[in-house]
Amino acid sequence: MAYEPLSLSTPTPVLSWAGHPLASDELKMAKNVASLPFVFKHVALMPDVHLGKGALVGSVIATKDAVIPAAVGVDIGCGMAAVKMPFHADQLDGKLKQIRLDIEAEIPVGFNQNKEIEKVVTNWQGWKDFKELHSGIQRFESRAMHQMGTLGGGNHFIELCLDSENSVWLMLHSGSRYIGNQLAQCHINTAKELMKLAGQKLPDPDLAYFVAETPEFQNYWRDLQWAQNYARYNRDVMMMRFKRIIEKYLAGGKPTKPLLTVNCHHNYAEKEIHFGEEVYVTRKGAVRATPEDYGIIPGSMGAKSFIVKGKGNVQSYCSCSHGAGRKMSRTKAKKHFSVDDLVEQTKGIECRKDAHVLDEIPGAYKSIEEVMNQQADLVEIVATLHQVVCVKG
Repeated sequence: MAYEPLSLSTPTPVLSWAGHPLASDELKMAKNVASLPFVFKHVALMPDVHLGKGALVGSVIATKDAVIPAAVGVDIGCGMAAVKMPFHADQLDGKLKQIRLDIEAEIPVGFNQNKEIEKVVTNWQGWKDFKELHSGIQRFESRAMHQMGTLGGGNHFIELCLDSENSVWLMLHSGSRYIGNQLAQCHINTAKELMKLAGQKLPDPDLAYFVAETPEFQNYWRDLQWAQNYARYNRDVMMMRFKRIIEKYLAGGKPTKPLLTVNCHHNYAEKEIHFGEEVYVTRKGAVRATPEDYGIIPGSMGAKSFIVKGKGNVQSYCSCSHGAGRKMSRTKAKKHFSVDDLVEQTKGIECRKDAHVLDEIPGAYKSIEEVMNQQADLVEIVATLHQVVCVKG
């Protein structure tokens, strides 16, 4: 048994796969969530668990007849995509810097948007759905269209990787961009206002919730599903561009068929069946891991990443971790480490090595090996990757 029940006096138990004692502020956050009356069965904490807003990042929360918008978070549908290509490490010799420059030129990062919109973006069915949901806020649609196929900032990244057999993999991490953030903020504020109007006392204002069957719940759920679809397609568009760049250098521009394709959310909510009951499952920094699911668990920009297959562990609500998890805040990392440290910790990787990406230094993250050891009962490892090119948002 890799998990342990936490010693909390809450109506709902909390099971932790962290493998270490939680800090007092983390315990308080877990206790707050487990005290809510609509939380189902137990709360599951993944091995990479750390502080979040309202709920811990790395938590799986199943609920009956209610959902907590801030637990899903503002980057709705944030997740990973990976593609195994029929290429070998030898084919990359002498090409890594140019590949990185091409990625940075072809895929907008940070606050950058698409200057021109491809047909594949304008043809997305989601725009029609958005018009039906939000006839009054078309101003969002133009920005959302220009951000489709863009990476964003923070810990979002694009990586060219090799596995233990020197096969080439493409991997990236991104979500629903500005439109997902705006929709989430709007619903989080509505939920907080409703709690005030109802005189509802909560252990944390960020645990404001919507009750199923109410108009507010239905509006949130529709927007949530839309933003999750946007995030998934955003990763598809970027991966298509990334794949074209690699094909240009390794296949003379000829389209090639991937050997394996994975695209999974790790900040989202879905309706699922667990312990024989239909519940809403919020995975806040966690990946679904049923026996049919492939997942992606990345390390930091100087560590291994893993392609995994789920084991369907019922106690974790068929979930696993979404990465290594931060052990140091961005502000603290910038104060603690220097650019020289970054250069040393990313030795052998083609990436930017400047103060602008210092907050993403590998030393600010937990050991991915320890995280993987703690979830041997949740997933099996299909491939172990290490990056040779890394582009940060």
